[in-house]
Amino acid sequence: MTRTRWHIAQINVGTMLYAGDDPRMSGFMNRLDKINALADESPGFVWRLQSESGNATDIDAGRGPNFIVNMSVWESVEALFDFVYRTGHRGVMVRRRQWFERPNGPYQVLWWVPGGHTPTVDEGLARLEHLQKNGPSRHAFTFQSTYPPPDSLGQPEDLEPDPYCSGWT
Repeated sequence: MTRTRWHIAQINVGTMLYAGDDPRMSGFMNRLDKINALADESPGFVWRLQSESGNATDIDAGRGPNFIVNMSVWESVEALFDFVYRTGHRGVMVRRRQWFERPNGPYQVLWWVPGGHTPTVDEGLARLEHLQKNGPSRHAFTFQSTYPPPDSLGQPEDLEPDPYCSGWT
């Protein structure tokens, strides 16, 4: 019996407070290339959503001009967690209130995909909506309630992101 190799996909979304070319967004926009390069070079990185510009800020997700999506695929939840909370990416998250509206629900979701599968924006947004409506499950979850791959047994695990992340309080 051959087991499928699973990867973890994630989407995070945000509504920018200003247009991407507004000088007040420069602190965010000017960091994109560096943060994307950091992701590309990180252990466990598989893929990230990008247009010809090299990032995803100009991809139209159909929810308004200031709504942006970021998607990526990683070899493991731990590799993704390390990138998000233990690299220079964390500094951007700490300052996100300067650039993004406060979300009124989940703004990130994780889910397992078979190795080689490239998720679509619509797939990611559907998982985020599922998380919003149903809470964490094997179908859509968070770092606070991380489920094992579909062919594995086990209960959800809390990776305890709170000590690493400045919240929206």
